[in-house]
Amino acid sequence: MKYLVALAFIGILASLGAALFFMLKDGRDGRAKSGGMARALTFRIGLSVVLFLCLLLAWKLGYIQPTGLPLGR
Repeated sequence: MKYLVALAFIGILASLGAALFFMLKDGRDGRAKSGGMARALTFRIGLSVVLFLCLLLAWKLGYIQPTGLPLGR
C-alpha cells in the first residue's frame, strides 16, 4: 500500500510539473495554446480521486488502520 501511495504522489507531482511547463511555454511566439496544461491538471485531479478512493477501499478492507489522536484527553 505504501508503494501505491508513493507512486500516486509522484504521478501527481509530475502532472503538476507538466502543467507548469505547458503554462510557461504555450502561447509564446505567436503559437496557439495546445491545451496541455488543462489536460495535465485534469490528469492530476483524476489521480487524486483514484488515490483517495484506494485509501478508502484499503481502510474498509482492513489493509490500513487509522491511528489518529485519542479522544477525550
